[in-house]
Amino acid sequence: MSSQSSHTDRESETDTLVVYSDIVCPFCYLGRASLRSYLDDAEAPPTVEWRLFDLRGHKRGPDGEIDETVADGKDEAYFQRVRENVDRLRQTYDVAMQSFDDLPEVDSWDAQQAALYVQQTADRATFEAFYHATLDAYWRDGADVADPDVLANVGESVGVDGGEIRAAVTDETLARELEARFEAARERGITGIPTFVYDGHAARGAVPPEHLRRLVGGV
Repeated sequence: MSSQSSHTDRESETDTLVVYSDIVCPFCYLGRASLRSYLDDAEAPPTVEWRLFDLRGHKRGPDGEIDETVADGKDEAYFQRVRENVDRLRQTYDVAMQSFDDLPEVDSWDAQQAALYVQQTADRATFEAFYHATLDAYWRDGADVADPDVLANVGESVGVDGGEIRAAVTDETLARELEARFEAARERGITGIPTFVYDGHAARGAVPPEHLRRLVGGV
């Protein structure tokens, strides 16, 4: 995904850098590396708030399943450019990640529903640990994060009961709340990820640390 800056009139986050992300988005994983580099060097780093987004929501049918027949203009040439950009950024940010050929094809819904459960029931640090561990499980380790057992193991690795995670992915109330979160993001004008929002301004894509510094610094 190419980088893009814009002004977001419908959302103003002062002193908080909001990041919209989906676990199966490669540029979100790479953007996290850029974000960490920026935060490590920042004299007064902002608070970071991770928010969930459904990368393939435009392909999700009424039954909740991804419909791959939905036309979105993304042909083989598009995906080849994605692969090239991912490889370039992987090297730029020195990130360890699986190749696309070695990754399972998964729907991130259950993983994000589990993340929402952790966000609602645990403290910020535990939620972030779970979210980042899930990203790592998929992109670094090639794990099937649509598998409840995998998610339960991720939960237990950060101190969340695995049985609670298994129950969370089938909770209809959580599913409705997750869809409401996705819809709220779309209403705020989030159309691609990762999107970084700070004080009403936004940057989209796995932008370099310098870009995040300008976004937060207002220069």
